[in-house]
Amino acid sequence: MGKKAKLAAKLFAERLEQHLEAQDEQERLDLEGPGSSSLESWFIGPKAENEELFSGLIQQAVKQISSDRREYFPDDPIYITDEIKQSPSFKNSVDVLTENYSKLLEQLSGSVPFYSYRYQAHMNWDLTMPGLLGYFAAMLYNQNNVAAESSPVTTVLEMVTGDDLCEMLGYTIPSDEEIEQGAIRPWGHITCDGSVANLEAMWAARNLKYYAVSAAEALKNEADLAAARQISIPLLNGQHGVLTELDAWTLLNLKVDDVLAIPGRIAELLSQTTGKDEAETVNQALSKYTLQTLGFEEFSRKYLFDVMQPAAILVTSTMHYSWPKSAAVLGMGASSIIPVPVNMDARMEISELRQRLDQCLAIRQPVLMTVCVIGSTEESAVDPIADVIQLREEYRERGLEFVIHADAAWGGYFASILREDTHKTLLMAGKRPYTPAMTMNEYVTAQYEALKDADSITIDPHKAGYIPYPAGGLCYRNSSMRDIVSFQAPVVYHGGIDPTVGIYGIEGSKPGAAAAGVYLSHRVIRTDQSGYGKLLGKTLFNSKRLYAAILTMTREDDPFIVVPFHRIPAEREGGTAEEIKEQLAYIKEFIVDKTNDEIINNKQTMELFRQLGSDQSIVPYTFNLKTAEGLNTDVALMNRLNLEIFKMLSLSPDRHEVGATPMFITQSAFDPSTYGQGFVDAYKQRLGLSGGDSEPVNFLLSTTMSPFLTDTSEGNFIPVLIEALRETVFKAIENIKVNP
Repeated sequence: MGKKAKLAAKLFAERLEQHLEAQDEQERLDLEGPGSSSLESWFIGPKAENEELFSGLIQQAVKQISSDRREYFPDDPIYITDEIKQSPSFKNSVDVLTENYSKLLEQLSGSVPFYSYRYQAHMNWDLTMPGLLGYFAAMLYNQNNVAAESSPVTTVLEMVTGDDLCEMLGYTIPSDEEIEQGAIRPWGHITCDGSVANLEAMWAARNLKYYAVSAAEALKNEADLAAARQISIPLLNGQHGVLTELDAWTLLNLKVDDVLAIPGRIAELLSQTTGKDEAETVNQALSKYTLQTLGFEEFSRKYLFDVMQPAAILVTSTMHYSWPKSAAVLGMGASSIIPVPVNMDARMEISELRQRLDQCLAIRQPVLMTVCVIGSTEESAVDPIADVIQLREEYRERGLEFVIHADAAWGGYFASILREDTHKTLLMAGKRPYTPAMTMNEYVTAQYEALKDADSITIDPHKAGYIPYPAGGLCYRNSSMRDIVSFQAPVVYHGGIDPTVGIYGIEGSKPGAAAAGVYLSHRVIRTDQSGYGKLLGKTLFNSKRLYAAILTMTREDDPFIVVPFHRIPAEREGGTAEEIKEQLAYIKEFIVDKTNDEIINNKQTMELFRQLGSDQSIVPYTFNLKTAEGLNTDVALMNRLNLEIFKMLSLSPDRHEVGATPMFITQSAFDPSTYGQGFVDAYKQRLGLSGGDSEPVNFLLSTTMSPFLTDTSEGNFIPVLIEALRETVFKAIENIKVNP
């Protein structure tokens, strides 16, 4: 770790510590110590059971800001006098406000009831009360986290929350002493969403890929850097080379941490000659040569004439749409995205990744980054990032280096399931914790344990963190990655004295309220097994119960079948038709028809139960019709049926009869152009269709995020959902017959 990087990490920690020390010990806002353990107190409740508590706490925030306004220079004159309040124009204005506010509230009643047991669609559910309260309270003060002077409170909250996200994901926050000894400090911050976090991650990876080229050119041409001109750097083959003597291909394939250490090492060498801090000298000299300054055309013309291929970005084919969009925005071009096919569980196929890396190596095409999806938004699949990290070591020996990014926008918070409650949070005594919490299976656990070796991670608090929009997040394993994308604005940032996070991302103005919402939710619901781990563990349990219920919902005389995308263990293991039938019967008898207690107390059942469903809590499934000749073989007809079901179980601007919608789901499609022909054909065959054509397959999605679903005051609610789904399918069949 170079001197500059050490100083930057130390300064970051010192600024934060100074801010915290300025606060009274008892009033300090941090994320140390235990949170709470009662799920009942974390949400307003499906039936507004905590309305009185929530209303009182909201009112407390209103009273607080009102008191602050009165007490700030209390002798300053008022403006809105009683006389003004009694005037006709004021009263009329109040009438206009209240009338239109009432109309708005009435219209908002037509919004999707995310808080209900019946909401099973997108990655959204009720919001935590601390998340809402933190957001609402900070919103009243309208702090702008673009600069600390505009957000003296919420900037600190974003900093401590960023650290908490890093630790939850597996990054270690070193002490000052460890930083002095060369430890790398991670860093995280709040973005508006995962798309922006992905864009920032690609931006950092792009600048990083070409940074060593810039440094070599600056050393060759800048007289101020002459004393460091012979600096050497570790190569992928274990040897060292003089930076200014390396060719462009080698400079594009140096290890991440070694590249990030270059400016600090140069500054350290210069300081030995001048006796001064030379960090700013290095920054100014290097900036003239960076891709960020010159742009691709000029940079390539000057420095990359012997590297003919543009950099590639390898991403699982189940990628979020933000990845090609980000490549386009950054000038890489959407065509730089090279999809990596998935296996039958919708996880990245390692053999396919290897094939693409071999192709890049053969034609000397730089690889900018490889992106693993940790929880795809439609299949809830977790890519084998542990294997990708191991594969990078192999390709380093062959001279190829790339950043590894984990897109855990949806799945990031599930890491809390693995984090022990080191604070020994006070638990409720004498009561089983209603819905049991599930651990993740061995494969998924191994991938989460490997996250600590990813170079950057996207995570969305407004998904599995149950936080109000907008609240995305990005974490770097090495905090120096943030420096290579920063643009300092001297008009806003006065000499860099105050701690700030606003200069390290895409966004300018951004709500401090988002950071406050995440902070308070994390403070009350800790990011370990006592808090979010328990909450999400229960959603895993409920999702597996829902999967089992959907799997077995049809009856012998039903005019339809349903096929979940995720196969049961007997299918995955290539069992016979009889073995599959027996396992389905077991699932119906010992899971669907049993209580939670009966399931968890049966060892054999639990062994099977853990293997059911997706890697997280999304269940994809498709319905197909039965005909007089057998199963329907017309893909278009089957797709129409599933689209009709979706329309009946969703809202739109021209249809928002909330009370007439018995449950909510969403839908998507398996398209051969994205998933591969073999993948889609295999699913078609399970549905009774022939494969080989390019027709996509529509499927429906149920996302389970309610921890209460299977243990309400009247027991398991899933049978109610299944009955609503069955009735909708029957109606949908009639609808498509009437409107062929």
